[in-house]
Amino acid sequence: MIRMDLLDDTDRQLISLLQMNARESVAEMARRLGLARTTVIARIERLEKNGVIGGYTLKLGHDVLDPSLQAYVGITLQPKAGKDVVRRFNKMPEVQQLCAVSGEFDYVAWLRVTTPEQLDRILDEIGEMDGVIKTTTSVVLARKIDRGDAPRSK
Repeated sequence: MIRMDLLDDTDRQLISLLQMNARESVAEMARRLGLARTTVIARIERLEKNGVIGGYTLKLGHDVLDPSLQAYVGITLQPKAGKDVVRRFNKMPEVQQLCAVSGEFDYVAWLRVTTPEQLDRILDEIGEMDGVIKTTTSVVLARKIDRGDAPRSK
């Protein structure tokens, strides 16, 4: 795996273009970067092969009706319980992301559910896991800024 800070400027610019619009034509990206189309194709293939580009996905627009409820849960664990808890979280489709974090919690889980009752059930399941000491949940009320995976400006 290659770290982003070890890539050259051209690769970082190419990744930025793909993050903004992965469906943009290779010819257009080549024009924007001032490179030959074959060079852009070769760079994309290399970035995919080296695991820098892990795949392509679809992101729904903000105007699409999404009835889901989102919440994040701070989780405090007993020592050495991490591996088992991560394994259990991996089997829960409601968990969109699980991150090991510094600070008050050991992990933060981002959940997506369809009803408050489903959220309640999932939170009970998390709280009853062996090794979980405490959870703190916040329900997302509104997105004020959402940059998704777009690159940050320097």
